[in-house]
Amino acid sequence: MTAKNLTRPIITMIQHVTEAQREFPGASGDLSWILSGIELATRIIQSYVRRAGIGNVLGTLDGTNVQGEVVQKLDVVANETIMRCLGYREIVGIMLSEEDDEPNVVKSPGAGGKYIVLFDPLDGSSNIDVNVSIGTIFSVLRCCEGVPEAKGPMPHILQCGTEQVAAGYVVYGSSTVMVYTTGDGVHLFTLDPSIGTFVLQQENVRMPEKGRTYSVNEAYFATFPVGVQKYLSWAKTKEAGGYGLRYIGSLVADFHRTLLKGGVFLYPPTAKNPEGKLRLLYEANPLAMIAEQAGGVATDFRGRILEKRPEALHERTPLLIGSAGEVARVMKFVS
Repeated sequence: MTAKNLTRPIITMIQHVTEAQREFPGASGDLSWILSGIELATRIIQSYVRRAGIGNVLGTLDGTNVQGEVVQKLDVVANETIMRCLGYREIVGIMLSEEDDEPNVVKSPGAGGKYIVLFDPLDGSSNIDVNVSIGTIFSVLRCCEGVPEAKGPMPHILQCGTEQVAAGYVVYGSSTVMVYTTGDGVHLFTLDPSIGTFVLQQENVRMPEKGRTYSVNEAYFATFPVGVQKYLSWAKTKEAGGYGLRYIGSLVADFHRTLLKGGVFLYPPTAKNPEGKLRLLYEANPLAMIAEQAGGVATDFRGRILEKRPEALHERTPLLIGSAGEVARVMKFVS
């Protein structure tokens, strides 16, 4: 180990958030308090993931969730862990998970519950049993001011993605990494198991402008819109210059590769899911915020994802996200 490595400062994720808030006079520290709860939850989840095969958390449970999907045991563990880690943070008013039918109102805005946390507790959970990378995605919103208590939580939850105050994800892979943004750049951390905390790996991550990789489930090619079919056919030609297909099947893992290496991720509408399949609130919005903060683009093939006004808790959307130049190229074919 060199002297340079010995003198390199160790900056934890919570330290990084706290230092960033100090640059804004009057910052309350609320976000660092919320993010610390998410960080704790994801460290617990990764411990379950690491020993899933011997911890009796592999396999499925009877029945399906609100999305109509088979529920994995680890889905339930992850969901309950996040709820428990955030439920005692007094500024969190509403929590809503992809796994739940209705929002969990912990404290009304009038009683001090100022923030909403939306999350996909275990993205890519169908890959759990085969040891493929999975992850957690989260989004933080402020409760709306001036909304009467009688209207309930829905007006607070159904906000456009532009209103997010923080977003991020964790990938449980060969290492456990956390990526987050509070609207001032995108920052990447790696969990150091020797000290049990996330340590800064890279500040101000920028997504490459271009990248010769596309990520899509081509098994549905025949049911994609014609413009998407034309793009995918073009990408295989000599004219395209050597595009490669990379598809993991966990949105969070596919997006993480796109963030670092460039390229584009597509989940177009299909004949079976004409309105798309990914969840606007728990998946598309937080990843779109991260993409834009890193210089990328996110669209539903018609307009900017972050400007979509959600109409339902579990609303789905098509998604095209990635390097600005590659998204523009796809849209030329679609248009």
